[in-house]
Amino acid sequence: MAETAATLRTVAHNVRTARIRAGLSLEELSRRAQVSKGALVGLEKAQGNPNLATLVRLADTLGISVSALMQGPPEGRVRVVASEAVAPLWIGDRGSEARLMLTTSGPAPVEVWRWRLEPDEEYRSHPHQAGVVETISVTSGRMTLIVDGTEHVVEAGQTATFDGDAPHSYRGSGTETCSLIMTVHLPPAPA
Repeated sequence: MAETAATLRTVAHNVRTARIRAGLSLEELSRRAQVSKGALVGLEKAQGNPNLATLVRLADTLGISVSALMQGPPEGRVRVVASEAVAPLWIGDRGSEARLMLTTSGPAPVEVWRWRLEPDEEYRSHPHQAGVVETISVTSGRMTLIVDGTEHVVEAGQTATFDGDAPHSYRGSGTETCSLIMTVHLPPAPA
C-alpha cells in the first residue's frame, strides 16, 4: 500500500509539473484530455486512483509518455526492472493485465509493456496522438489486434506494428493465455 501511495504522489507531482510546463490551466487540460476537472484536482493532490485510459489521455495531451507520469528521478545509467516490481496498470475481469515496464530516455522515447491476455478478454485503447507507433510481439498464445475496426490475428512468434492514432483493441484469442511484449514509440517532443 505504501508503494501505491508513493506512486500516486509521483504521478501527482509529474502531472502538475508537465501541466505547468505546457502552460495549461486545470480547465484547459481537463478539456483537452477529456478528464473531469475534479479528477485532475484530486490527482494533483495525490488523491484518487486514475485508470490506464486516464493516464494515456493525460500523457498524450501533455506530449509525454505514461511512464514519465509515473517515474521518479533517474536512478543511474542502467536500469533493470523485474516484472514483479511493477504494478499492473490494467487488470481485466478474467485476469488479463498490462504492466508498463519502463520508458527509454531521449528525444523520442519508447515505452516497453508486458501484457497477458486471457481468452476472449479485450482491452480497448484510446487513440494516441499522431506519430505514435505501436509494435506487438506475441511470445505465447494468440491475440486478435483490432485497428480501425479490422481484425488481425497475431500468433506466437509473430510481430505486428501499426499507427496508434486510430481506434484499436487487443483481445486474447484461442484457448490459452496470450503473452506479449508491446513497444509504444512516441514522437519527439516539440522543440
